Amino acid sequence: MPALVAAFFFIAVFYASVGFGGGSTYTALLALSGIDYRILPLLALACNIVVVTGGTVRFARAGLVPWKGALSLTVLAAPAAFVGGLLPIAERQFLILLGLSLMVAGALLFLPTAKEDTGPTRLSRLIPVAAVPLGFLAGMVGIGGGIFLAPLLHLTRWNAARQIAATASLFILVNSIAGLLGQLLKGGETRLVTAVETGLPLLIAVAIGGQIGSLLAVRYLPLRWIRIGTGALTLYVGARLMHSL
Repeated sequence: MPALVAAFFFIAVFYASVGFGGGSTYTALLALSGIDYRILPLLALACNIVVVTGGTVRFARAGLVPWKGALSLTVLAAPAAFVGGLLPIAERQFLILLGLSLMVAGALLFLPTAKEDTGPTRLSRLIPVAAVPLGFLAGMVGIGGGIFLAPLLHLTRWNAARQIAATASLFILVNSIAGLLGQLLKGGETRLVTAVETGLPLLIAVAIGGQIGSLLAVRYLPLRWIRIGTGALTLYVGARLMHSL
């Protein structure tokens, strides 16, 4: 457990620094550690909520959240995340879907980032269409979906880099809450108690790491450097998960 706690702390720092919660990598590491796959989404979504709540508040205080656009995407995705959380899925299918999702997400993080001095492309108008399937996938595998959304926003120059990070943080927060509600309705109180008993040290670790990461995002580090590091980590964990099947 100490090694897992340390890993969760550093993952929270990396992911929060680009506006993400880290749910995809939390889930993969928990799966590799042999924890019951049925409580993985509960743990990952809870960690997501802890991380991005602090990040969203920090982004909002800094005036970086483009509320109109961010809320329009979130409102579309959240109901789909709830439905995805309700959907029953077998262990092998769950792990395959998670592994593939991680590898795709990692690759997307290497796409070009938004430029401050250029406007959005025409394709940016199609972003709301993608919000629904991204929300559904997020709820089903226990992630927030921002790791898929943000690269698309960067690619279409939807907004500036830090505004996109802020949007991803809000998107993940609301989707994680919706997905967690769906997972709880599907799994019942027994899984919730088990998840809390297993995950309390992990939640503390990501709470601290998330605050550090969001501070770096708002004030200090170039987002491009952290995006590349986060993408490499995500690809590695996804490949390792697929190899273990």
